[in-house]
Amino acid sequence: MKTIDNFDFKDKKALIRVDFNVPLDEDFHVTDTNRIEAAKPTIIKILEDGGSAVLMSHLGRPKGTKNPDMSLSHICDTISEVLGVKVKFVPDCIGPEVASAVSALKTGEVLLLENLRFYKEEEAGDRGFAEQLSRWGDIYVNDAFGTAHRPHASTTVVASFFGKNKCFGYLMAGEIKAIEAVMKTGEKPVTAILGGAKVSSKITIIENILDKINHLIIGGGMTYTFVLAQGGKVGDSICEPDKTDLALSILEKARQKGVKVHLPVDVVAADHFSNTAKTRVMPAAAIEEGWQGLDAGPKTLEEFREVILQSKTILWNGPVGVFEMEKFAAGTIAVGNYVAEATKDGAFSLVGGGDSVAAVKQFGFQDQVSYVSTGGGAMLESLEGKTLPGIAAILEND
Repeated sequence: MKTIDNFDFKDKKALIRVDFNVPLDEDFHVTDTNRIEAAKPTIIKILEDGGSAVLMSHLGRPKGTKNPDMSLSHICDTISEVLGVKVKFVPDCIGPEVASAVSALKTGEVLLLENLRFYKEEEAGDRGFAEQLSRWGDIYVNDAFGTAHRPHASTTVVASFFGKNKCFGYLMAGEIKAIEAVMKTGEKPVTAILGGAKVSSKITIIENILDKINHLIIGGGMTYTFVLAQGGKVGDSICEPDKTDLALSILEKARQKGVKVHLPVDVVAADHFSNTAKTRVMPAAAIEEGWQGLDAGPKTLEEFREVILQSKTILWNGPVGVFEMEKFAAGTIAVGNYVAEATKDGAFSLVGGGDSVAAVKQFGFQDQVSYVSTGGGAMLESLEGKTLPGIAAILEND
């Protein structure tokens, strides 16, 4: 796998695809700088080599129109603060104004291009648009894992214009290695913790990882489809009654492959979906009418703890309860503590997927696990066994 460590960037311009699709408040201030901070090591390495950096990214979904609310000019100062380097900005990503700005770029300088998605050709993967982007660098660096599953001009097509002068940034390399550590090289026992609302949204992941894992912990809303499939009563819990056959087939496949499935045995049930609801602990397979399961119960968490602490490799994708409500966050916090404890004892832990990443950050576990993925959709597609176009484009002719 070719990374920026394979190149000397002295007197070279690096064209870097970053993922600076960051949240902004109503005054266009960045409210979460994680994605910028994640790209910093790659950019700094290039500058310290004696190179310069041309950054390209998208922001929001302008759908091919030049929407000033989604201009990357809003985040230029924040990028400068994070990098500790004054970042220049050019209000376009192709054309003579960009050519002039790139030409004037000196060693150690950083130039930020305008939002790529102001051009519909970006998402269309237009080859002509990609060729124009390719003019802005001597070496192409893809460090945008969050968009690696998109065959866009800047993430995939542009790489074809650089021959062997293309590589992964540190962030991309880290993501690829973390997923490989779970899917290929992970020390056993390997445990996957899958939460979230729907079995249907996780089916391809489950089917793809069954050959790689020893334990499958199922939590969150998915629980109740499995419970219903096995003849249990789920009350008013979220459920996919039309997916019970699918749930049973997953259990059977797991049995055939020797994977032990751990489903909740008890849950924290509520009389309505609210932080002010009355709550009771009920057996997971005997939830009363008018009640709904919203978090893992105490006996369940004891069992989960035992499994997680004996694991050497852990994948966590999805919370085990409605952690957004304080009343139903205890289960997800407990799982976070178990994963952190296992990691401290030498396990490798990968957390990915929007909700689990949000939970890990909200409850302060990000520094207590081995790796927190920055790419929701990209990571999920990797776990499904798909080759991401942004990764394949770098590996071609490598």
